[in-house]
Amino acid sequence: MKWQAVFFDFDGVILDSVDVKTKAFAKMFSHYGPEVERKVVEYHMANGGISRFDKFEHYYKNLLKKPYTQDIQETLGKEFNQLVIGGVLAAPFIDGALDTLKELKQSNIPAFVVSGTPHDEMKTIVNKRNLDPYFEEVHGSPKAKHNIVWDIAGRKGYQMADSLFIGDASSDYEAAKTCGMHFLGIIKKHEKAIFPNTVNVKTKVSLI
Repeated sequence: MKWQAVFFDFDGVILDSVDVKTKAFAKMFSHYGPEVERKVVEYHMANGGISRFDKFEHYYKNLLKKPYTQDIQETLGKEFNQLVIGGVLAAPFIDGALDTLKELKQSNIPAFVVSGTPHDEMKTIVNKRNLDPYFEEVHGSPKAKHNIVWDIAGRKGYQMADSLFIGDASSDYEAAKTCGMHFLGIIKKHEKAIFPNTVNVKTKVSLI
């Protein structure tokens, strides 16, 4: 099948950068003790693809029982960015990702980034990794993934039934399901899929 458009999550789909962010969350909350650190990591892993700021808010309100203010959000956001940016920029590609992007480029099939990473940071990473030529548009949070897809499809005239979303997180699957798109789930080798049994999953990125 020739897709009208392909939408990609980024961490864990284009770059193998999920662990970089897991370690950053752990480090930021480690001084609250091992139990909080464990719960922080568990929540992060169970909620891949959503904004770091939503996670910070959850940690403060539900784990630490502390108020979550705009100033705290900005401080945490800057700290997190400083912890992860170097690791993300140095992260290797997920198996098959670059080949798939090249294949799409050669076939004139537009590709888009739809990520939970803050929008400006996501654009900077794509630029510094020299991936701009492969993507027609790059989008990040705070806009919800399904809203990003709908906006692009509406402007470009894409049919959702002829489009594909490739992701590694439940939020990616839910966005694809909400929009009525085909979905490919990316999982690590020897890891159990987090998606329903009906979902096509692979350990490398490819065009299904």
